[in-house]
Amino acid sequence: MKVIASSLRKGNVVDVDGKLYVIVTAENIHPGKGTPVTQLDMRRISDGVKVSERYRTTEQVERAYVEDREHTFLYQDAEGFHFMNPETYDQLVVPQDVVGEGAPYLQEGMACMLSVHEGNPIALELPARVTLEIVDTEPTVKGQTASSSYKPAMLANGVRTMVPPHVATGTRIVVMTADGSYVERAKD
Repeated sequence: MKVIASSLRKGNVVDVDGKLYVIVTAENIHPGKGTPVTQLDMRRISDGVKVSERYRTTEQVERAYVEDREHTFLYQDAEGFHFMNPETYDQLVVPQDVVGEGAPYLQEGMACMLSVHEGNPIALELPARVTLEIVDTEPTVKGQTASSSYKPAMLANGVRTMVPPHVATGTRIVVMTADGSYVERAKD
């Protein structure tokens, strides 16, 4: 089906000259002078080649039919990342390049949105937030105010993030999966 370029978002799948591409980033650019354009960074599904395209915001682009369904993450091995459809119990192996930078945030039993085109997994959307434990950070300094600067911390999944000074090692925190930024202390 044809859609206007400005309506495309990250994770959408488009058909360009008979080849399928998944959108990695989509940005609408409105210059002071001239026509507004939509800048799309895409990854070709067949071979993983990254392509950058510009369309006028009103230009029509062919959007491919993709089935988005919730899947549960099971485990990772040499083949890739294993997901299960909770309704049919069918298992899918998702390659590393589809999972991308979200790999460290995957946790056993986590529900994720998996986009499948003709039986092939092409895109993965993680939950917006995950709860992780801090395994290493600088000690809390007495008298330091909570509104001051942030300090570096290492999470249980191996990702480094910045946390407020009052957060100590062993604390469970909520982080954004998009960029690994600190949100709040976990309520559990």
